[in-house]
Amino acid sequence: MHAIDVVEIVGALTVLAAFAAAQAGKLQQRTITYQLLNLIGSGVLATIAAVQLSWGFLLLEGSWAVISLLGLLNLLRREDAN
Repeated sequence: MHAIDVVEIVGALTVLAAFAAAQAGKLQQRTITYQLLNLIGSGVLATIAAVQLSWGFLLLEGSWAVISLLGLLNLLRREDAN
């Protein structure tokens, strides 16, 4: 196993941990923690996909990262307004 494989697995586990915790009712989806886990995990995976020229995977993970970033920014704006 190469170092990139380990990084890829950690990225995938980060996204899966957020999803599993939300499904189990342990983590709300509209929280900074949830959005950050998704952003970090999908960002790592999107970067790897870009380097490996895996266009379908880049589309999926890049979109996931952008959506997570927008969700995070929205949450941070709400906190600043309070």
